[in-house]
Amino acid sequence: MSAQAMLRRVTGLTVSKAAADRAIRERMALTGEVNREEYLAKLCPDELTELVELVVVPESWLFRDPQAFHVAVEFVQARMARQGAPLRPVRILSIPCAGGEEPYSMAMALCDAGVPRSAFSIDAYDLSPGCVARARSGVYGRNAFRAQDLAFRDRFFTSLGKEEYLIDEAIRAQVRFNQGNLLELDPGGRLYDIIFCRNLLIYFDKPTTKAAIERLSALLSDDGILFAGYAEVPSFTQHGFTPLQHRQAFGLKKDTQPAPTAVPAPPRLPMSLRAPPPARPAFEVERRKASRTAAPAAAPAPARAPAGTPASTPGKAAAGAPSPAELLAQARKLADRGENKDAAAACHAVLARAPETAEAYFILGMLSEHAGQAAQAEEHWRRCIYLRPDHYEALCHLALLAEQSGNSSGAATLKARAARIYQRQQNAGTARAEP
Repeated sequence: MSAQAMLRRVTGLTVSKAAADRAIRERMALTGEVNREEYLAKLCPDELTELVELVVVPESWLFRDPQAFHVAVEFVQARMARQGAPLRPVRILSIPCAGGEEPYSMAMALCDAGVPRSAFSIDAYDLSPGCVARARSGVYGRNAFRAQDLAFRDRFFTSLGKEEYLIDEAIRAQVRFNQGNLLELDPGGRLYDIIFCRNLLIYFDKPTTKAAIERLSALLSDDGILFAGYAEVPSFTQHGFTPLQHRQAFGLKKDTQPAPTAVPAPPRLPMSLRAPPPARPAFEVERRKASRTAAPAAAPAPARAPAGTPASTPGKAAAGAPSPAELLAQARKLADRGENKDAAAACHAVLARAPETAEAYFILGMLSEHAGQAAQAEEHWRRCIYLRPDHYEALCHLALLAEQSGNSSGAATLKARAARIYQRQQNAGTARAEP
């Protein structure tokens, strides 16, 4: 068995050959082993754990993607309002929990909202024993505090000096940390009302993704909610989940309706076509729930093209003609209204005058996807990321197409690429917000 296959069997993660080889070389140097085959043959559980530590690279911070915590708090408050007081504590799961940033953020958010500590409990699991140990210690450095509002640090942390902070004992007591693998997790029949499982599936291949979502579904109560990573929502919608209508939360609920007998159509992402701001992407990976009405019998009004400007003479717009930016905005509005033909015409008018407009290709891809023309949609989205490599919405759509065509390795690569882009955008936004 190759090192990659062995680590994948143990962790479920798709580990690159370079990462696996680098980890093995580092452990061989530390243990004094000079023969790779002998090192792999003699792997004991403790050494395997050390090897896994080198390929599991957690990246998190306190109140990362804060909208998810706002929605989770509202869920708990709504339940308390319905019952007067919870019949039992709300059960929350965080997996993987990295260094504890996510479950501690949830505990702080609930305490800030006035939810009694007796009204909720949080279980947190991570594959890495090192991460679990750091989480239990409750000590965090500067990198853990990247949120724009750091007032919570004064309320819940004690400074240890040297830019280190210790979280309050009362918050630590709300979270139970354990080492565990999602695919093997057995909480003894316990169901959870809220599950955080963010930015894990992007590293799985298609079969492992399906198995992981099935496990999460089994752990989540029928009326519970789950929070995923922004690039993972399409995978959940393919396997029995429906997105919640909360922007930037990336929350989902289980689809409890009976499964259809026919093979369902691939889930389609919404026509939310506004360009993302620099600090954070505005594209929500949620399915459109409003049914689309049929086109009226009368032909819709044509998209406004630059008056008197033939397509063969780009750049020479007549006086008073809309600019490419105005045409692009019009294309988005037309697409959102379902006037796809006119939206496409507006996009082509943009490209006739500004051929390197990536967003026009993105909109054309969305229009093709909604028309069931997957190959044409893929071509448009690939043109989009050629012109703008950091267009994460196009990358998410391409990843979904790759999954649907059975290209699991390609889908994993695209998802990971989208994750890195979103990470950079979030970090850039935080840096701009700092004084």
